Amino acid sequence: MRILGITIPDEKRIDIGLTVLFGIGRSRAVSILKDAGVDGSKKPTAISIEEENKIRVIIETLTLEGDLKREVSANVKRLKDIKAYRGVRHTRGLPVRGQRTKTNSRTRRGNVRKTMGTGRRVAEKT
Repeated sequence: MRILGITIPDEKRIDIGLTVLFGIGRSRAVSILKDAGVDGSKKPTAISIEEENKIRVIIETLTLEGDLKREVSANVKRLKDIKAYRGVRHTRGLPVRGQRTKTNSRTRRGNVRKTMGTGRRVAEKT
């Protein structure tokens, strides 16, 4: 089963398989299947063509994949251009949503470890 040029994995249930599309998480996948009237526990291979078309029609009304990525990057660029606090945090590569930076935020800042304490190792006696 292919939707928006992306193959939905055949070995996973359809409600999990739809999450491979950027912009569809678990709750959105469940609501799409509910609107289409499809059982979420089915595998993509067990879905009829009519059910597949219903899912495809609903998904095509949503902003997903490349369009969504462009929209998100445009929003971040706008924040940077107007020099908003969040935009400055994006520019500097720091956490954007108010998290502390004295400890944690290693992934956001990069894995540069600072030595804690005296920085001396205990020398072994030889």
